[in-house]
Amino acid sequence: MKVFIGSDHAGFEKKQNLASQLEAGYELYDMGPYELDKDDDYPIYAKKVALAVKENKGSMGVLVCKSGEGMAIAANKVNGIRAVMADNEAQAVETRKDNDSNVLSLSAGNLTDQEITAIVKAWLKTPFSELDRHKRRLEEIAELEKENL
Repeated sequence: MKVFIGSDHAGFEKKQNLASQLEAGYELYDMGPYELDKDDDYPIYAKKVALAVKENKGSMGVLVCKSGEGMAIAANKVNGIRAVMADNEAQAVETRKDNDSNVLSLSAGNLTDQEITAIVKAWLKTPFSELDRHKRRLEEIAELEKENL
């Protein structure tokens, strides 16, 4: 599975650690930043990851910033992206099963390296449930994207 990761300066160190934890099990692509820059802007990296996920069917994206919120908001501006935040493994699993989330955004300010790795691994290994009610809801979301409200 292709996994695209990105961060801003606040999530840079945790992204680097996460990358080292995922390298062995996934086809990992680091979308930046590649060095610590306190003047970077999170929407740039959220967009890079979101577009890569959109263009690579079946791939997943992981974002890390101070709160996780800004990255999720930015990534969700890309049609076809269902970016979510998760503070624990149970939340991450639920977003995959019910919402078929394809981008996970995490808080570097609130989570340890170990928690981030555990959350991401749980999220990546969880399949979408394929239940009709969840498929229907995803179709409704896709219709909202077409309307571009």
